[in-house]
Amino acid sequence: MSSAAVTPDLVIEHRAPIPTWFGVGGGADRLARPRTAAELRRCLEIDPGLRVLGDGANLLVDDDGVGDLVVSLAAPQFTRCEIDPASGVVLAGASVKLPSLINRTTDAGLAGLETLAGFPATIGGAVVMNAGGKYGEIADHLVRVWAVDRSGREHVLERSSIGFGYRASGLNDLIVTAAEFQLSPDDPGRLKSVKREVMEYKRQTQPLAENSAGCCYKNPTLAADLRLPDTEGGARQFARGQRVSAGLLIDRAGCKGMRLGSAQVSHQHGNFITADKGGKARDVILLIDRVAARVRDEFCVELQTEVVIWSRTP
Repeated sequence: MSSAAVTPDLVIEHRAPIPTWFGVGGGADRLARPRTAAELRRCLEIDPGLRVLGDGANLLVDDDGVGDLVVSLAAPQFTRCEIDPASGVVLAGASVKLPSLINRTTDAGLAGLETLAGFPATIGGAVVMNAGGKYGEIADHLVRVWAVDRSGREHVLERSSIGFGYRASGLNDLIVTAAEFQLSPDDPGRLKSVKREVMEYKRQTQPLAENSAGCCYKNPTLAADLRLPDTEGGARQFARGQRVSAGLLIDRAGCKGMRLGSAQVSHQHGNFITADKGGKARDVILLIDRVAARVRDEFCVELQTEVVIWSRTP
């Protein structure tokens, strides 16, 4: 049960739960829900190293929780959304949910975000990690970002000044408060068809009904040529510098179905680790390490996590 204390115009909850899509893990010693930019700056004065909680879709919190101040930008100032069908300009607050924005833009006949269907993220989190997949990335249609640095100064960053890359943006030290996109007019029916196609592909290939954070690891870029056995008894050759599927590496390393306590590597997709209801975050963390070690031993390839892990110790 959480309790709350008030510091001028800012409510801070104590022993607050942190909801994540894994459905396991600890909570926050302190959690704030700033209603304004001024209250967000106050949070930064209290703890410049604070952590920002989005939808919890790409997050795993260790069972002991976190001592840093956790901030949820769920107030109306951070959930506003403006869509101009005539110009294609879309302005979305950091806590606007990406699936909701995709539905609204496709209904308005604006193309660009529909290929991100099925990503359960907030706009802020999606921008920071440059969310994307087989069909594109959120940076593809981004124009600019509004953010606050750790000293409380506000910034407006143009797309050209942001170092977007594969699952990266260089924005991790900033707190994104809003983003602007430039979309293109298109037939709403066609856009909805694309969205359904993307979702159907995910339903067929990913364990969407399980407790997970989606893809657990980034697809690595190979430091050396690699030969992987295939299911037909042959082999596939990958060249140095090529990006290879983490799920494929995990599958070929024999990790599908691997279980550690209440955590398991999905039988359906090797890059998904799922958690049992009522399980332990520590089981997931240990399994993440074990799978990465198996891939390293088998193929000399280092896997880096895509899922963000919060704990009391670095």
